Amino acid sequence: MAGETSTTVENPNQQGTITRLKDALEGPNTLGEGRSFWIVFGVLFGLLMVYPLLRSSYYISNTAYLLVSAFLGLSLCLVWGYTGIFSFGQVAFYGIAGYTFGVVSINITGPAGSLAGLIAGVAIAAGFAFVVGYFMFYGGVSDVYVAIITLAVTLVLNTFMGQTAGEEWAIGQAPLGGFNGMTGIPNLAIGVEGLAIEISGLAFYYFVVLSLVITYLGLRILVNSNPGYVMVGIRENEERTELFGYDTQRFKLGVFTLSGGLAGFGGVLYTTWGGYIDPSVFGLTFAALPIIWVAAGGRKWLSGAIIGTFVITSISQRLSLIGGQYSFIILGSILVIVILALPEGFVPQIYARLPLVREWIRSRGESS
Repeated sequence: MAGETSTTVENPNQQGTITRLKDALEGPNTLGEGRSFWIVFGVLFGLLMVYPLLRSSYYISNTAYLLVSAFLGLSLCLVWGYTGIFSFGQVAFYGIAGYTFGVVSINITGPAGSLAGLIAGVAIAAGFAFVVGYFMFYGGVSDVYVAIITLAVTLVLNTFMGQTAGEEWAIGQAPLGGFNGMTGIPNLAIGVEGLAIEISGLAFYYFVVLSLVITYLGLRILVNSNPGYVMVGIRENEERTELFGYDTQRFKLGVFTLSGGLAGFGGVLYTTWGGYIDPSVFGLTFAALPIIWVAAGGRKWLSGAIIGTFVITSISQRLSLIGGQYSFIILGSILVIVILALPEGFVPQIYARLPLVREWIRSRGESS
């Protein structure tokens, strides 16, 4: 009887925990909910985990790069798609974090320097975003002027970093390298000397996959919480949101800072992936790419940003192999077509038609 009583008491608590977690992860601000969605999510996660067993090291490394780019796409989705702040300079935070990681990890050798570089890169990227955002939002800058300012900041960084060639342009033992870039950047490592785990090769791939899944789930909880509703309110009608008593400037600054840190994390991963970074990360071409990824996939949805980044970046790589000089023109054409035909992005359009597909399959099965 005692065993039966304890079982009766524990089940409601367990169900309550699952219900609270489900409620936190699902809501109107994310695409996909219910058992079928999470089954598909689990299958995709499983495929990513077994992918290295099926492909060569080249494809594993390239897939890791595609997944790293998703952090940059998510950062833009958070600030543009959910809050309505059109930032043309997310790559500025991406590049600053990458250079910071390179400088710190080269000057502080060993696992301690790598971990310090990761923390410093994300922190400085977020701090830089905070400074830029503070002057924009509390200075009354909005709409298209935010895009102009963030793009201008990115291009200034591109010009400045391109002029850092020569021995005099070095921070400690780390030469900035100008347009030749910073080389010799070590792999990411976590731990202390003697007990550290070097995150490279296959370990790096799994680290990126797990980091992306955790980030995605964390952002789902964020956008479906009260702050997430405020973010969407600012996007839809900032003045009305202010009338409800919310400090919209503070919310925009907070989201902009968070997006800068998220882009910075992606920049650190990109830098340690290749062991190299150069000023092209601040270039106009690279600055435009996240906009294409997110707009094509669906800027108002986290899954749209991830899938859009993965698909468009894969297409871009294949185009560069068959005709690099035309790849960006084709990508621009894809963006125009998507905006005209699928203004919400291709991911939500496909998701909206899944019930029709399931109904058609069911009807075909019954008729046969």
